[in-house]
Order: sequence, then C-alpha cells, then structure tokens
Amino acid sequence: MASVGSLTDVTGSAPDRRTSPETYITLDTLLAKNKDFVIPELVQTYGEQGITGFLKLTGAINGAATNDQIDWWEAGRRHKTLAYASGTSVLSEEINIPEADLSDGNSVATSMLEQYDVVMDQGTGVRLIVKDFGVTQAGDYTLVRLDGAACASTNEVDTGAGGNLIVLGNMYAQGTDQPTIFNEVDAVKYTNPFAIVKGRHEVSGSQATNIGWVDTGGGEYRWFMYAEAEARRRFEDQREMTLLFGEKNGGDNKASIAHGGSEGYFSAVEDRGINITGGAFTAMSEVDDLIKQFDKQGAPAEYAMYLNRTQDLAIDDLLASGVATQVTAGLPGQFGAFNNDSDMAVKLGFKSFTRGGYTFHKHDWKLLNDPTLIGSAATPKYQGAIVPLSQVTDPRTGNKAPSLAMYYKAAGGYSREMEHWVTGGGMMGFTNGDTGTDQMVYHYRSEVALCVRAANQHAILKA
Repeated sequence: MASVGSLTDVTGSAPDRRTSPETYITLDTLLAKNKDFVIPELVQTYGEQGITGFLKLTGAINGAATNDQIDWWEAGRRHKTLAYASGTSVLSEEINIPEADLSDGNSVATSMLEQYDVVMDQGTGVRLIVKDFGVTQAGDYTLVRLDGAACASTNEVDTGAGGNLIVLGNMYAQGTDQPTIFNEVDAVKYTNPFAIVKGRHEVSGSQATNIGWVDTGGGEYRWFMYAEAEARRRFEDQREMTLLFGEKNGGDNKASIAHGGSEGYFSAVEDRGINITGGAFTAMSEVDDLIKQFDKQGAPAEYAMYLNRTQDLAIDDLLASGVATQVTAGLPGQFGAFNNDSDMAVKLGFKSFTRGGYTFHKHDWKLLNDPTLIGSAATPKYQGAIVPLSQVTDPRTGNKAPSLAMYYKAAGGYSREMEHWVTGGGMMGFTNGDTGTDQMVYHYRSEVALCVRAANQHAILKA
C-alpha cells in the first residue's frame, strides 16, 4: 500500500511572535518593498545666488568694439591751480617764486605765468600781481600785492611748506602788448585692453540619459540640464566680477602672462575716483562730506548706491533718524533713472532719498554679502560703490555715453559678447570636435572691457 510522505515547509520556520514593530518586518526590508516618497522640488538653500546685474542697472550698456583695446578721452579742468614749493622767499617787499618750484600738478609750469597776471594765494587769500620775470632775480617770478601794500612778512604766502596760487586773470597797463603765452586745452587719453573670459562644462552620455528624482524646472528630471544652466550662470557671474575687480598689469611680470590685464571698476575708481574709508556712515555729516567732494568734481545730481548689508543698514538708520525718503529740506525726490517713477525704483529694489540737491538710489549688493565672495571677510575691503546715473560727453567727438559702459568685440556680424557652443562624440547629435569621447562639452567665451568714464565722479566705500 502506497504511503504519502510528509511535506517540508519551504518557507522555513514560523517567526517568533513579538509585540515590537521589528516582529513584522525590518526597516531595510520595509524600504526595499515600498516606493520612495520623494519631494521633487529643488530647494534653493542659499536663495537666488546670481550677482550679475550691477552693470545693467547702473546704466552700463553693451557696445561693439573693433580693436584689442578701447580708448577714450576726458577733458581736463578749465582752470589750473599752480603749486609753489618751499623755495619761495620775500625780498625787498616782493615775493620771489623760482620758476622751477612752480607746478601745475603734472610738470614744472614753465611760462605758466607772465607779467601782469593776477593770482590769489589759496591759503591766505592775498591777491598778487606778477611784476616781472627774471628781472629782480634770475629765474624767479616777482610778485607784489595787488592792493599796493608791502610784502613785509611771510604771511602773504607759506614760504615754509609751500602752497597754491589760483590764477584769477590779469591787469595790463595802458599801451602794453598782448600776452605772449596761452594755455592749451587738454584732453587726457585713457586706454583699457579687453579681457577674454572663458568657461567649460562637461556631461557624459550616461548622465545625459539618467532620470533623477529632482524636478530641475518645468517638469524636467534630468540633472545635467540644471548643472549646465548653473555653469552658464557661474560663467556670467565670473565675467562680471572680472570687469569689476580686474587690474592692469604694468609690472615686470607683464611678459609672463598673455596680456597686460584689463582695468576693472574698483581699480579705476581707486586710481582716479573718490575713496571713502573708515567703515559705515554713522552720521549725516559724513554723507555731507561726500556731497562736498561731488561738488568739487562737477558731479551729476543722481546716483545709485550699491552697498553691502552693513552700509545699507547704517544708511537706513540715518534716514530713520530724521531724513525723509521722499522729501528732504523741501526738495522732492528725483527718479530720473527710473522715468521719474518712484514705483519703478521700488520694484527694482531701490530706496531713494535726497540730500543737498543730490538724489541717491540705495540698493543692497549681493556680491558684497555672499560669504563665498567679497562677504567672506569679517570686514570686507570693499563695502560699496556710488555710481553716477548720467551720461558724459566726449570732448573730441561730442558724443554722449554712459559714465559706465561695457564693450565687447564684434565685427561683420560676429560677436564675442557671449559665445556658447557644444562639442561632443556623437551625443545628442553633437559631432563637431569629435574626439571619440562619450561626452558633451559646453564652451563659454566672452571678450569684454569696462570703460569707467569720469572716474572722478564715482566713489567706492572701503573698510
């Protein structure tokens, strides 16, 4: 008689009965058996990190250039102040100034004065007239007081430390000849080479076909597309920082690099503009001191202030302590840079106030606050820039252009403002520059230069 054998339990021994959750299933098994719950939105942990926009918002425009450098001319001052050295002496109630000790600030002012010229000592206010040259003492200008009083002491001019003479005009006697010298109008030439800025990004064919969990925008889950967009934004940021912080290289190591460098905004203003040091504004009198400097430079009445957070808050405190944001001393706020629309200024993130006939549009500057950029130091060297919102006139051509402009190389329809191209070994149809590698290479290139016209009307804030 046939017998039926017992069956073996293929599932193994029955589990022990427990009351804790691990009785039923372990955590790793739970995750393996259940679909991940992934929040697809990409979190911008550090907010919008782009720092570009300074050049556009401050009036800089793009213009095509057709040489390896940009040249421009700036008109000098109409009137010159003549400095005299400590060699000045008082002899026989006259003042003698050696010609070699007189300077116009650039060189020895040979023949800058002649007989009958009227000058005023900047320090004492005493008016003098040139009696003669080389007569009383060889090689000396001889001056006497215009009011006829005797020059019996050194109070007429500072013979110890030197001083400055303001040329007021002249007074000729009857029957005398016309002047024999004249002052030529000068135009100072400035030059800035172009900077070539380059960038690169790569992605393999495998990564280009991977689908991830993160929505990088518009329902797109391919991470390489977000990475490439970030690479382009990083390139644009670095191009702007090159234009802001570049320097000319005029030293002995010039031959060791490809070119002499390109002057950036901060370098130009440090060299030719107004430098404000000592930290944040803490009193309105400090703003007034800046306005007085602007007055001396013939500055326009409207400025954009790009500030780090410390400076921004300090000025907010000043405004809150009594200076209105719309009307100060009875003067309405001006918004010329924003089509006289205060709402437009607010939309762009500006707060505006007036002081002493000047309107300032204040804006925080992410570049100076980012801890991976200029904001990395506890006390950053650069804390702000104050840029005129105006146009300046070229003294040679009469053409008007913004005081701050970015130029790029272009000719015959070919522009190097922002070049972007892709090479690859067959990926996504890109076969140009095929090297046989399984990747796409994104290339970025820009050839640009910054032109800071009338830098004497710009100001930067430094620690």
